[in-house]
Amino acid sequence: MKVGIVTQSYYPRYGGVTEHVHALALELRRRGHDVTILTSRFRKGETGGAIRVRRIGYNMLVPFNRAFVDFTVGWGLKGQLKRAMRELDLDVVHVHCPTAPSLPVLAIDVCDRPLVATFHSTGGRTAMQDLFAPLLSRLVSRLDGRIAVSETAKATAEIYHPGRYEVIPNGVDVDRFHPLNAPFPEWRDPAFVNILFVGRLDPRKGVHDMVAAMPELLERTDGRARLLVVGDSYLRPQIEALVSSAARRNVHFLGHVPSADLPRWYATGDLFCSPATGNESFGIVLAEAMAAGRAVACSDIPGYRCVVTPGRDAVCFPPGDVRAIARTLAQLVDDPERRGVLAEAGRRRALDFAWPRVVDRIENVYREAVGHRRAALTGHSAA
Repeated sequence: MKVGIVTQSYYPRYGGVTEHVHALALELRRRGHDVTILTSRFRKGETGGAIRVRRIGYNMLVPFNRAFVDFTVGWGLKGQLKRAMRELDLDVVHVHCPTAPSLPVLAIDVCDRPLVATFHSTGGRTAMQDLFAPLLSRLVSRLDGRIAVSETAKATAEIYHPGRYEVIPNGVDVDRFHPLNAPFPEWRDPAFVNILFVGRLDPRKGVHDMVAAMPELLERTDGRARLLVVGDSYLRPQIEALVSSAARRNVHFLGHVPSADLPRWYATGDLFCSPATGNESFGIVLAEAMAAGRAVACSDIPGYRCVVTPGRDAVCFPPGDVRAIARTLAQLVDDPERRGVLAEAGRRRALDFAWPRVVDRIENVYREAVGHRRAALTGHSAA
C-alpha cells in the first residue's frame, strides 16, 4: 500500500509519539509498503533517515495536559495537505492524535482516502474538548478504523467518541534495544549505580520528584546512586536549580542525545526510573528499558500498568511520593540480584511489544479500513 502517516510529533522533536511513528514507518517500509510521513517544519535537525518526509507549515509548542504539545501553524495548511495526499496517491491515511489541532484535524477534514487514526492520549474531560466536541465528533465519525494504544487511551477517547476501537499497544524494537548493547564506558564507574531517566522534561514526567528524592536516596545508599537524565525542554534550567548542593555531584543532565545513541544510554543505566505523575497512556520508555534488560522502577499509574505488572517485571511507587521514590530506588541500588530478576522478567515482557507483532495488527486495520471505504462507496455492507 501507499501509506501516508500524519503526525505533528516527529524528529527533531523527541517523544513517545515520534518514536512510535518512526518505528511504524520503518517496519511498514520493510514489508514493502510505500510510506510518507506528513508533518510540520522545525527550525533545525529535520531528518527522516530512510523514511520519506513531507513537511507542511511550522511547528510550535503549546502547553496542554501538563506537557508541551506540538501545534502546526502556517498559511494554506488544508490546501497543502489535500495536494500532498493527491500527489502521493495514497491508499490509506493514518493520523496520530486525531483530535489534536491543527495538522491531524485538518488532515481528516480534507482526506478523501481510507482513514485510520491512533489515539495516544489519556486523561479526563477538558474545556477545549467540551468546546469543540460537535466538530471533533463529526471528524472522528469519518474514520474507517480506530486504534487506541492502551485501555486507558481507549477509555479517554470514548468519553467523547464512543465506538469500536482496536487496542494495539505501542511497539518496541527488541533488536535495537537489547541487553547486549555496549554502555558508554566513561559513565561506568564501580563506585556508582546509575539510575537512568529518559523523556522530555515536561511537568507530568516527574523529574522534579526524582531530583527531590536524591538527598534521601544518597543518604540511604552512602552516596552510591547516580542519576542520569536524558531529555530536554525549556524547563531544564528550572529543574536543574532544584538539585540540592548535596546531590549535585550525583545528578547529571545530558540533554537531547542522538537517537542512534539511545540504546547505549539504556545499557549505561543499571536501572531505569520513570516517576510520571499521570496522564500517560502507555510508557514507551518502559518498554524500551525492559527490552534493553534494565530493571524498571516507575510510578503506579493506569497507563504504566498496561506495560508492567508491579512486583513481577517492575517495582512501583505512588506517583508524586518523593520519599517512596527514594526508598524504592535505594532498595534496588543495594540489591543487584533483585535488579537482575526484574531485568530478565522485563525482557520477556518486552517481547510482547515487538514491532512485527504490532504491525501485523495495524496492517489488518488498514485492510479493514480500505474494505470499509470501498463498501461505503458501493453501498454494500463492509462485512
